[in-house]
Amino acid sequence: MNRERYSVGKLVLEIIMLALGLLFFFPLYLTIVNGFKTYNEVVTSTTAFPEVVQFQNFVTVWNQINFLGVFMNSLIITVIAVVGILLISSMAAYQLVRRPGRLSQIIFLVILSSLIIPFQTMMIPLVKVAKDLNIIDTLHGIILLYWGFGIPLALFLYHGFIKAVPKELEEAASIDGSGPFGIFFRILLPLLKPITTTIAILHSLWIWNDFLLPLITLSSIKNQTIPLAASVYFGQYTNEWHLAMAALTLATLPIMIFFMFMQRYIIQGITAGAVKG
Repeated sequence: MNRERYSVGKLVLEIIMLALGLLFFFPLYLTIVNGFKTYNEVVTSTTAFPEVVQFQNFVTVWNQINFLGVFMNSLIITVIAVVGILLISSMAAYQLVRRPGRLSQIIFLVILSSLIIPFQTMMIPLVKVAKDLNIIDTLHGIILLYWGFGIPLALFLYHGFIKAVPKELEEAASIDGSGPFGIFFRILLPLLKPITTTIAILHSLWIWNDFLLPLITLSSIKNQTIPLAASVYFGQYTNEWHLAMAALTLATLPIMIFFMFMQRYIIQGITAGAVKG
């Protein structure tokens, strides 16, 4: 009897999860399918499959927005920004955890306090400071800004994870003659692989798909990212939906492939950091 109740409950749960999965997949389905249609088909039959597959939409988008150029901009910004966030936040969290005290607590709380400040309240001062520092409309400038906005969350996750790493491993390495950098890169960093992968995935998704920060800091066409370049198809008076959907499909394809290969580490990393911290 218990087995029968459990089976029915499990079946109901699976049906609910399947329905939720289809619900979340539906916007992606609309984006991809409508990228292969003409404008009239998008407007008249949004959810249907295309009558004739329009590969020309992707060719047009590729040429019009210089997709290869904006793709390289997005790739450079995302890779360098994520690598910098990982290195800076992991090393900072290591020092804050291994050197406990009032000063470490204050630094940790001050950095975390930035998470509660809405980005919209900082946009105007941010542009003013970036302009004064001559980093506005530059790739290295926006990378620095992403470091500033991305480090607090990464530091928080690393901080909870490093607490669970036994100090004895570092002490043993120190006795063997390893210095602080050797201990960190040879002993600690390999142990941080689950949470490092999680942070890398979350921040890659955020930076790759971000629109607002590039919008207010990158004004020249040569420095545009993919989301910023694709916005040209959403105008005040006209919307080229078929080209917009094709552009969004091209924009999401690389990060979707990356996520599919790496998503299994997300829950593992967050759970490990939360439980061990």
